[in-house]
Amino acid sequence: MGIFDRMSRVFRANINDLISSAEDPEKMLNQLIADMNGQLVKAKQQVAAAIADEKRLKDQADAEFRLVADWESRAVLAINEGRDDLAKQALLRQSEHQEHAQTLASTWETHRAETEKLKNQLRDLADKIEEAKRKKNLLLARQRRAEAQKRIAQTMSSISEKSAFEAFARMEEKIDQNERQLRAAAEIDEEFTGDKLSAEFKQLERGASGGDADSRLLALKQKMGVLPPPPPAASRALGAGNGTSAAPAPRREDELLAEFEELEHGKRAS
Repeated sequence: MGIFDRMSRVFRANINDLISSAEDPEKMLNQLIADMNGQLVKAKQQVAAAIADEKRLKDQADAEFRLVADWESRAVLAINEGRDDLAKQALLRQSEHQEHAQTLASTWETHRAETEKLKNQLRDLADKIEEAKRKKNLLLARQRRAEAQKRIAQTMSSISEKSAFEAFARMEEKIDQNERQLRAAAEIDEEFTGDKLSAEFKQLERGASGGDADSRLLALKQKMGVLPPPPPAASRALGAGNGTSAAPAPRREDELLAEFEELEHGKRAS
């Protein structure tokens, strides 16, 4: 019948036009899929028309065969009534309808075979369109990946590796210089504003306060019963001259809190 041959020629022509003028691959592929779906709709309509013709031929052939049977019944009736003349006429009509019925049946068989071919071709076309849709998605993914790689390559080529590292080195040197200037300014302020002397006296005061912390620690241990009570005042006076441990260096409050938290955690665990 040539239905799909004509559609194939038209479709190939459309594809060649799209490919030759395409600038956007995604737009082109979407248009191709749309054209294929349009061709599928037309093919379905033409196959449906062929199926309708095949059914019409089948109905006509069946009707002729029923007339053959009807005229044979009439011939039998005429013979039973003694009307051989009518029986002959009935048999003549039966022969005519028999001939028409056989012709229609033969035509219907041929048309039915062609219709089955069209159905198979229509299924193949639908399968190819589905395959084209899947392939379209893969092609678009490859296209996007290629575009991304191209943009990355262009970006990398536009940036010189040496110049980029030189820029980082210059920035690092600038930051180092700023830090050196800040340290120098702080040292000058400390040297010429008396801050250095004040810092030394504060250090001495912290050392002196450490001894007070030793005595308070000793008193707390005696209160808890960890150490024996203090000796008489005279004994303390005699022992005062003995060497005592140096005052511990002051600790930051956050460090002390952290150590106490560890002690409390260990006590709860035990």
